[in-house]
Amino acid sequence: MSEKPIVKHRLKKRIFVSAALIVLIIPAVLILCSRLMRTMKWSLSLFGHPVVIRLHYAVSLLIIICTMIPFFMIFEKRKPQARELVTIATLSAIAVISRAAFFMLPQFKPMSAVIIIAGVCFGPESGFLVGAVSCFVSNMFFGQGSHTPWQMFCFGIIGFIAGLLFHKGLIKRNTITLCIYGGLSVFFIYGGIVNFGSLLNMGVKLNWKTIVAYYASGFLFDLIHAGATVVFLFLFSRPMIEILERIRKKYGLIET
Repeated sequence: MSEKPIVKHRLKKRIFVSAALIVLIIPAVLILCSRLMRTMKWSLSLFGHPVVIRLHYAVSLLIIICTMIPFFMIFEKRKPQARELVTIATLSAIAVISRAAFFMLPQFKPMSAVIIIAGVCFGPESGFLVGAVSCFVSNMFFGQGSHTPWQMFCFGIIGFIAGLLFHKGLIKRNTITLCIYGGLSVFFIYGGIVNFGSLLNMGVKLNWKTIVAYYASGFLFDLIHAGATVVFLFLFSRPMIEILERIRKKYGLIET
């Protein structure tokens, strides 16, 4: 059997596992977590002192574990090299630093742009992993909470879809295409899902009035976030992709 059909089979298996985790397992965990935090008392007494059980930390860790499964399937027939893992860790660190550097500007952050570039250069699995990990780490500065797992999922899925669309040939590496994808995905996917997650965590009664009111209140923030992603992709996507591509080809990193 030639190498090409084998590679295609492996890619289809990875995509199937990734899609099952992203579409079914992780959303189910997020919804269940939101319900449990609203209906159960997550605290206990230890030596007379109250201890609060923060369920969102466990859920965040579970999401990271789920994202690592399809990522390590990339190395099905070989062991991952240290420089491949270092590259992903470095991209996550860049995403975290880029978010922290603009802390004074609410929602105007470059992190989504870095995550999209990671997905385009190193594949959908890497894009999801960079998105989830960088969100979890950066929220140690911006504040952890019940919103963290939802943000991890949304940042991850933006990177995953970017990588998937690129490797299916549906989007190109030119600046305009990436800007269009970045703006639409951040506004509709990230904004749409995070706002819904916030509604679930608040425990308010879901009806059209509350949904419309909540989405309307977050419209400007989502628009700023999407606009920032477009700006940073327009300014930095081409040089970053060129550098990452040279590194990937030179050292044979993460064949997607």
